[in-house]
Amino acid sequence: MPGVGGLVGTARRYSRRMTQWEYMTAPVLVHATKQILDNFGSDGWELVQIVPGMNPENLVAYFKRPVQA
Repeated sequence: MPGVGGLVGTARRYSRRMTQWEYMTAPVLVHATKQILDNFGSDGWELVQIVPGMNPENLVAYFKRPVQA
């Protein structure tokens, strides 16, 4: 049975493996946020979310990066 509008054939031609990710959480001090985030970024980590930590001077950052094959 042919796909609607030829989409089935198109999907087969362009299918790729999904990206596999690794994740990390890290504490971030409020007074050094930019420096800390820049360091993680230079190691290939992408910031996903940042949330308040246990006290007002700490944040918790969630990072991801593609798994190296």
